[in-house]
Amino acid sequence: MKYYPAFDLELKTKEIIRTLRMSHVREDRIACFKSSGTSSRGVIARCHGLSKIQQLGLKTEPFYVIEFITEVFDRMSEEEKTKTIIHELMHIPNNFGGGFRHHNFVNRKSVDKMYKLFKDLKNENH
Repeated sequence: MKYYPAFDLELKTKEIIRTLRMSHVREDRIACFKSSGTSSRGVIARCHGLSKIQQLGLKTEPFYVIEFITEVFDRMSEEEKTKTIIHELMHIPNNFGGGFRHHNFVNRKSVDKMYKLFKDLKNENH
C-alpha cells in the first residue's frame, strides 16, 4: 500500500462540511489521503478514527483520516465522488470522539438525502 496526501479532496471535504453545516466535524482534526495497491475488494473509501485509548496514550484529541482508494475512486463521476465524501463524513458521530456511526445510519438513502441537501444549499448560495 502507498499513501499520498489528497489536499484537493481535503478542500472538497471541508467545503461539504461547511455547506452541510456539519459543525460537529472539526476541520482542523480531519485529513484526506489517497491510497493505491490495496487488495480489498469493493472498497471505495474508508474513514479511520483515532480510538479513545490511542488518544489517551498519545495525549491528543480525536482525529479522523478519510482514505480514498485510487483504483476505484478516481474512475467515479464527480457526483459519486461527492456522495462518497458525504458517506465517509456521515460515519463521524456527533461527539467527534474517535468512534463511528454504522451502516444502519449511513446508507444509500441517508447519503442521497444529504447529497440533495448539499446541492440545494450550494445552489441557494450561488
